[in-house]
Amino acid sequence: MTFAPRTLLWRSFLLISLLMVISVAAWFQILRSYEREPRARQSAQMVASVVNLTRAALVTANAAKRRELLLDLSDREGIRVYPAEPSDKLTPSPDSAFVGMLHAEIRRQLGDETRFASAIGTQRGFFISFHIDDDEYWVMLPRERVERQFPWQWLGWTALALLLSLIGAWLIVSRINRPLKALTVAAADIGGGKMPAPLPETGPVEIRTLARAFNQMTQDLARLDADRALILAGVSHDLRTPLSRLRLSTEMSANDVELKQGMIADIAEMDSIIGQFLEFARTQSEEPLTPTDVAALAREVVEQQQRLGHAVHAKIEPVPEQPLRRLGIRRLISNLLDNALAYAGKDVCIATRSKDGILILEVLDRGPGIPPHETERLKQPFTRLEAARSGKGGSGLGLAIVDRIARHHGGTLELLAREGGGLIARVSLPLRESAAAPGS
Repeated sequence: MTFAPRTLLWRSFLLISLLMVISVAAWFQILRSYEREPRARQSAQMVASVVNLTRAALVTANAAKRRELLLDLSDREGIRVYPAEPSDKLTPSPDSAFVGMLHAEIRRQLGDETRFASAIGTQRGFFISFHIDDDEYWVMLPRERVERQFPWQWLGWTALALLLSLIGAWLIVSRINRPLKALTVAAADIGGGKMPAPLPETGPVEIRTLARAFNQMTQDLARLDADRALILAGVSHDLRTPLSRLRLSTEMSANDVELKQGMIADIAEMDSIIGQFLEFARTQSEEPLTPTDVAALAREVVEQQQRLGHAVHAKIEPVPEQPLRRLGIRRLISNLLDNALAYAGKDVCIATRSKDGILILEVLDRGPGIPPHETERLKQPFTRLEAARSGKGGSGLGLAIVDRIARHHGGTLELLAREGGGLIARVSLPLRESAAAPGS
């Protein structure tokens, strides 16, 4: 499984960091490659000079003074001279590009018969052979004079410079990402039904253009929302006023009691449909969040239904108070019960509980139920399943309103088949961590 950062900030930072690390490594290799050949020639020239001077000193020195000369070379310059023996146990020099160049250049200056070793017996160093007449000798130089040690101090400075560059890259990328993060939060607010504050139109041209376009879109949405609310208020007023007059005229003039009751029921249904239209169009964020006891609210709605003569059973367990939109949750419970009573008629039950950080509210009925493949469709506005739900009328907005209210609270609506027949309408709302669930 490959690791891929999810945020734009980390992806940009890691890509820039990778580019910087690759660039530093590439430059390091390039410098080593270009520096290797000149350093090999310089070291070879130094070695050849040492060998030639040592040979000349040994040849011209008085035989009685050679021992003192060799001791002086060893003490002052760290250069030692050994006679070559057939029994010498030689350790080859390391196989590297630099050592190969160095050997080739020394042989070019001293002759092809020149031999090299990194150790003779237990003596370690840089050994070069030379001849005086028919005798072969070894000159030993300290390795640090020829093969430069790895520059760890420079590597430390390079790492520090790279670290400072990465910190600078992080600051630059985070500064670029800040307006994008603000845009993400504002877009999420709009998705939740809120109107965010205008974004600051600062920064590069592309960011300013994006912020300006987003602010214009927010203003247009706010204006459309205000126009919609105004139109709905006008429709509500203009329709409900003649409906009220029609109901009054019906009650006063109709002699046929059955006809009059039917007309009044039709008018009440029209008024209910208008009310559902308004509830669906209402912006949920208009109502503030207040501490709400869902169990107590469910009991109130059940008692109201029972006073109207409806058979509603309750299995309500205590649940922790949560910051919710009280009127919206009450409307959710009422719509679920109205839907169950309309299609089941009796044996309707409402239950509340909390489990694993989730507040669960269920309305159960013994009606005809809903096929599993139709559950998601019935959450959409103006959809009904008349064949499966007894052909009842209505606007087709009841479940859509419940689903919208649940989603505005970060929850979900599920329509599940009940064992033994019927439907379970389950609303799940997340509990805040600070709330202790009594029933969990």
